[in-house]
Amino acid sequence: MPEPKKPDTSATPEPALSYEDARDQLIDVVRTLEQGGTTLEESLTLWERGEELARTCQTALDGARARLDAALGDDEG
Repeated sequence: MPEPKKPDTSATPEPALSYEDARDQLIDVVRTLEQGGTTLEESLTLWERGEELARTCQTALDGARARLDAALGDDEG
């Protein structure tokens, strides 16, 4: 069985990810964790990266919701 693909979890700063990029990376992290075959340390690192990516996605979704609410509020006035 081939070695599971591990996302790059290096500590180098990265530019802000788009929602789509963060979502795609999060999917890769989840797949890797679900496949197993990683050490405890690798799993913890992946989990932490997944948490960061989930926060990035949630922030983007919250921002989109705020923009929609503002646009809908403008239409009602």
